[in-house]
Amino acid sequence: MEHPAYTLGLLSAIGGTMGYVRKGSVPSLAAGLLVGGLYGYAGYLLHGNRDGGLELALGTSAFLLATGIVRGIPSRFTKPVPVVLTLLGGLGSAYYFKTVSYTHLRAHETLSDLVCRLLLEK
Repeated sequence: MEHPAYTLGLLSAIGGTMGYVRKGSVPSLAAGLLVGGLYGYAGYLLHGNRDGGLELALGTSAFLLATGIVRGIPSRFTKPVPVVLTLLGGLGSAYYFKTVSYTHLRAHETLSDLVCRLLLEK
């Protein structure tokens, strides 16, 4: 579960660095490193099975998705940066939303739910 977080973190940090190198954009560098750091921390939490890792990865993905949409609407998604932000944020959000939903469902499972699930899985 931590591998997507590490991958998204690396891609975010590289993207922010590219924005700085190509256009001198300090906000791109700061945002890329911040989002990359959040994904990296989420991956660290997930790797150690600590609380909050899934939620942090989902929140970071949702933030990335929202940022891509907000930046893409004015240009009608003709520029590559908003398209990439939206794509990565959407993929991360979908993956971690599914994972968070499943994990929370299993966390609140009662004994009768467990027996029914085990019987249905056979």
